[in-house]
Amino acid sequence: MRFKTSATLVLMLVALLAAPALLLQRAAAQHDEFPLVELPEGFEIEQVVDDLTYPTSVVWDDQDRLYVVEAGGQFLEEPPPARILRVEDGKASEVVNLATKGIADSVVGATWHDGTFYITHRDAQNRTGAVSRVTPDGEVTQVFSGVVDAQSEHSLDEIRLGPDGRLYVASGGAANSAVVGLDNAPFVERSPDLRATTCQDIMLTGQNFETPDFRTEDPDDTVRTGAFVPFGTETTPSQTIEATDPCGSSILAFDPDDPEGTLEMYAWGFRHVIGFAWNEDGEMFASANSYDVCGSRPVQDEAEATYRVEEGAWYGWPDFSAALEPLTDPKFDVPDALQAPVYVGDERQDKELGFLIDHEASGLEPPDPSLVLGLHEYQSSPTKLDVAPDSWGELAGHVFVAEWGDLAPETNPLQDERPGYRVVGIDPATGQVEPFVFNAQPGPASEQDALGEGIERPFDVKFGPDGAMYVVDYGVARVNQARTEQGQVPYEFPPQTGAIWRITPPDSGEGGNGLSDDEGTPAASGADNGTVMVDIQDFAYNPEPVTIPVGRTVTVTWTNRDAEPHTATARHREVLQSGTLEQGEHFSETFESAGT
Repeated sequence: MRFKTSATLVLMLVALLAAPALLLQRAAAQHDEFPLVELPEGFEIEQVVDDLTYPTSVVWDDQDRLYVVEAGGQFLEEPPPARILRVEDGKASEVVNLATKGIADSVVGATWHDGTFYITHRDAQNRTGAVSRVTPDGEVTQVFSGVVDAQSEHSLDEIRLGPDGRLYVASGGAANSAVVGLDNAPFVERSPDLRATTCQDIMLTGQNFETPDFRTEDPDDTVRTGAFVPFGTETTPSQTIEATDPCGSSILAFDPDDPEGTLEMYAWGFRHVIGFAWNEDGEMFASANSYDVCGSRPVQDEAEATYRVEEGAWYGWPDFSAALEPLTDPKFDVPDALQAPVYVGDERQDKELGFLIDHEASGLEPPDPSLVLGLHEYQSSPTKLDVAPDSWGELAGHVFVAEWGDLAPETNPLQDERPGYRVVGIDPATGQVEPFVFNAQPGPASEQDALGEGIERPFDVKFGPDGAMYVVDYGVARVNQARTEQGQVPYEFPPQTGAIWRITPPDSGEGGNGLSDDEGTPAASGADNGTVMVDIQDFAYNPEPVTIPVGRTVTVTWTNRDAEPHTATARHREVLQSGTLEQGEHFSETFESAGT
């Protein structure tokens, strides 16, 4: 039932006669210095190093020594340099200052192969996406460049060695939905010809989007821009856009012994693919950020996604959602006030999303929805990921994904909640996405006046040679709209706020070594008492139901994630009644009787 000022959610507890179910036991971090952090019972977390500036990747050399990469850049007048640092005894020391070696920001991906680092970055000459080899003593060799899309806000991201011995690279697509607009103005001023590229020849529908022309001094000047072309360039129906090599919105692959001669597209049609990894069977998984509600062609998607990656597959960008549904479904439309006027030729179109690509004429079949491994909360920004090793017991083979978090209202003025700021796990057998490590209250630690005491913005997840999970925490990133008056992006990134976290599983395989059962029911094992965290969001419980097994005492905590007040109330009010919960507030109740 919906109320004007609050909403009441009714929970019914019933007797459980079946065999005891698994329960997810959650506990605050074991160390008092991290009181905000929650993770499964028995797991421990420690901070390996802090005071990092824009860290993006961790990597180990042949001797299992740990390194971290700092991205550099971020549109500052005096940008901090991109660097490779060695981490030892809680300190990070510079190994290579990449900025002095001709490497342009941002350095996002890094891996180790054959005695050297491989990094992704922008070419210092033209800001296209590039990959370089970097020796530990600082010798840099660029192996390829030319990814035009990286001139925009979406640079090259992850780079990893695949099971076939090739190196793979994540390449984001330019612009929010392939139409360069006002939101790309700082990047257009640097690179006027930037545009989204395509990995095969396509034919357009000829849609053009009318916006103010920020390149002139007259505020009344307008211009129309089509898809896959530079700002201010119109397109026509059936116009052919030829494939670009190398292309954006893709995962690229190459032989490290012959990079330029073997560089090719592996899969494409991702809006902003950031991270990827393989399991022991050689299956590839990749995470991608979905559309924002901004720019010339805003899209209000319902989710972000982690995918199963198949060679040669097209994943639908810019005409399909994160869940691989057509954007012509009205549910993806935004309010008219946020939509730029759309024209085909001189004929104005309705303010609703239409396809940019003529799929039939382009030889493109709709993407297969079964390629979706798991769906994340919209605007949670899934970034890098890894697959748990055998030492993680029941979680071995699960895909763990960093969720960097949102940048609302710039990326979505319609948003109230704070998705992301956590690491989640996905069971490939079920596609269930479950929180793994996160702050007890939604949002980054800095917004809770607790910088350094909790999770800020996880960006990279890697399992190290020691079997532990390492989480690269990018640090503080927040909206500052005043920067747009300086011709900059509307964000600020305070330096020296990043860190690396290390998470280790329980010593034994018993108790708390599971995220969930196949039904998404909170799960744990053993005779220990447990804690279950339940989110109240969109007038529903997640997870739901909660099962209390025979012989267990379980504390259930409900947290309201909605902007609208809620109450959690059992049908028999003497069993449970939370009172009104504002956004972020929580209520706990301990149950000693079996039930659901």
